[in-house]
Amino acid sequence: MTTQTGIEALQVWVDQDLCTGDGLCVQYAPEVFEFDIDGLAYVKDQAGELLQSPGARTSVPAHLMLEVIDSAKECPGDCIHVVRSADDVEVAGPDAD
Repeated sequence: MTTQTGIEALQVWVDQDLCTGDGLCVQYAPEVFEFDIDGLAYVKDQAGELLQSPGARTSVPAHLMLEVIDSAKECPGDCIHVVRSADDVEVAGPDAD
């Protein structure tokens, strides 16, 4: 699946079991990541609502793709997974090639 800008559509999710609460993701992309009262990071939907279900995914806005990918690469807990929407292949995170 490709967006109107020709960029491949991505989704992101956080594995809270591995989250260290370091906050790099929230600093990189506060429109996508947010801390909950448990001190762990979660993703937000397009309306800004926190998605608290385990494994909940959200679409990555095209203008934040680099920030979200950098969040996954820099995360000390290796808990951020960025996958292609089209085929579910992880492009950044602990399971990326």
